[in-house]
Amino acid sequence: MKKILLLGSGELGKEFVIAAMRAGQYVIACDRYDNAPAMQVADEREVFNMLDGDALEAVVKKHQPDIIVPEIEAIRTERLFQFEEQGIQVVPSARAVNFTMNRRAIRDLASKELGLRTAKYFYAKTFDEFKAAADEIGFPCVVKPLMSSSGHGQSYVHNDDELEQAFREAMEGSRGDVKEVIIEEFIDFDSEFTLLTVTQKNGWPTLFCPPIGHVQKSGDYRESWQPYKISDEALKQAQMMADKVTKALTGAGIWGVEFFLTKQGEVIFSELSPRPHDTGMVTLGHTTNLSEFELHFRAVMGLPIAGIHLEHAGASAVILSPKEASTPVDRSLLDYNLEDALKEDRTRIRIFGKPEAHKGRRMGVVLCYGEVGDDIDALREKAKRLAKTVLGTDPYAKLRD
Repeated sequence: MKKILLLGSGELGKEFVIAAMRAGQYVIACDRYDNAPAMQVADEREVFNMLDGDALEAVVKKHQPDIIVPEIEAIRTERLFQFEEQGIQVVPSARAVNFTMNRRAIRDLASKELGLRTAKYFYAKTFDEFKAAADEIGFPCVVKPLMSSSGHGQSYVHNDDELEQAFREAMEGSRGDVKEVIIEEFIDFDSEFTLLTVTQKNGWPTLFCPPIGHVQKSGDYRESWQPYKISDEALKQAQMMADKVTKALTGAGIWGVEFFLTKQGEVIFSELSPRPHDTGMVTLGHTTNLSEFELHFRAVMGLPIAGIHLEHAGASAVILSPKEASTPVDRSLLDYNLEDALKEDRTRIRIFGKPEAHKGRRMGVVLCYGEVGDDIDALREKAKRLAKTVLGTDPYAKLRD
């Protein structure tokens, strides 16, 4: 039995805790607010600001964990090197978490050091720098905070008139104390996909899940499906890039490596998460023999993974809140219609149990699956239709202000 300290307790962390608890581990779930999803299934909980390095150190000292598993970006990540030096395993590694929590570090590693194909990009701390970068890249372009999650602060800019608002939103949407934005060329892509990549201990080989197609709006995942159709050559390119960048970052665990596939069939590296990926929730719908959370747990623990197999075709679609609900009374008025959605066979629903709802916040996910070779577009449409049934909100609805 190991003692695991989970930093960040959202819906992805909740599924990881379930996988760990099934194997008899002891988990302390941490977040900035109480009763976060993962806390509801963990042994203990801690509520504190993880950007406060002293508070983070105090929690580590209190619990003396064997393993620290970061689940979110807003962490005082430089302290993780110190914990690693003390003999605590950081997942995948302190180096990986530090690089990937900041878009500057991971983009420079991928593009400049490893020579991977990425979108053209610049950084900016001031509006003047931002404007100059936009002039260099041209329109349309994509603007993101250097540190953020779930699409906060991300926007597409089509002309000069939209620059000021995009810069302001990127600065305001930044997580942590990094106040800088990245501006990059818009890739005219055919589609986006995630390659879940599993790095292992004990010299065991890196493994890849079947690729997952996904659609994001404003940087936030709305639907995903597995398998994603891609040529053998393009898949080899993606696997080579994923293998290269994860080896450079070091450590054991699952990585969500995102790519663009252009209309010309070129694979372009986009982003990387050193943990289970939201688009990978489709694996909860019985698409692979092991879900991404079970794979992450095994890799973290150094347990063997005999193989990863596609067992079903599947699709996921998000359930979005139609309104604000911050009190128990408000939450009781969120009418989750599970009955009608579950009347349809081969359908699963996960409600995350978030203590507060906000307009457009992801509150759950619908998972639909069929036989390998079934019409994936039909599964996608079914998942989106049933997701709308649950709270009355279309997965593509623009509900956030």
